[in-house]
Amino acid sequence: MSDDEVLLSHDDGRGVRTLTLNRPHRKNALDDALWRALRDALAAAGEDREVRALVITGAGGAFCSGADISGGPRTEHPTYRMRMLSDVALTLHELPVPTVAKVTGVAVGAGWNLALGCDLVVATPSARFSQIFTRRGLSLDLGGSWLLPRLVGLQQAKRLALLAETLDAEQARTLNLVTWVVPESEVDAFTDGVCDRLVGGPPVALAQSKALLNEGVDRTLRDALANEARAQGVNFATRDATEAFAAFAQRRDPHFTGTWAVPPSLTDMNGSARSPGPGHEERLRQAD
Repeated sequence: MSDDEVLLSHDDGRGVRTLTLNRPHRKNALDDALWRALRDALAAAGEDREVRALVITGAGGAFCSGADISGGPRTEHPTYRMRMLSDVALTLHELPVPTVAKVTGVAVGAGWNLALGCDLVVATPSARFSQIFTRRGLSLDLGGSWLLPRLVGLQQAKRLALLAETLDAEQARTLNLVTWVVPESEVDAFTDGVCDRLVGGPPVALAQSKALLNEGVDRTLRDALANEARAQGVNFATRDATEAFAAFAQRRDPHFTGTWAVPPSLTDMNGSARSPGPGHEERLRQAD
């Protein structure tokens, strides 16, 4: 990849894609080009079945200093730009693969909310976080008003938003805004290890669990139970469920693929359904 690209994408060959915000001269502040690139890259990752985990990080020792306001006031109506931010936040939130933010240096404003929108956050001691919006005469964006109360409670969310305090990595971890704090020299290896575990998991079941947790925040117990039942039906339709039981019985590590478990006899060469034929139920019982 060329250094003049605002977003770098790297696949490591094991199912992990890393997106690197690449505007180090602006501490990876998000300008229009980077917003668009990030939106498109997130959508592409969600459509790529080879991607089993996604890492978002920043170049040059910083994660992201928020939206780039170096150009001063803009003449276009802000709703146009806010649509782009909404697309990024929603696409990240709804990605079917686990996401990890790897944070070094500053993560402020929209940059911090980009990290909080990931499922897991790995930070180094150099990381600094702030909901800096009020210092710029602005209110929360990129999902911060939704994320913060759910992560830290309403009172602490108001503290962070209204006072725009700067937190170090340990303070953020204490508030459950960072999952792990790892020394700078170990952060790459640690993040790789987390991704190894995610990639080794059952992709369909991970996607179902992630969606259930995201949706469960605003649902009643009755809604959550119905969603869980639906999700387990999806999981049992994969070969991963059978593989997990077999691996347990054989005392070995499972190999998860996320493939469909419907017997091939149900589909002909043209992909059309046909009768399973006599003995089908007995074959299913034996397969179980």
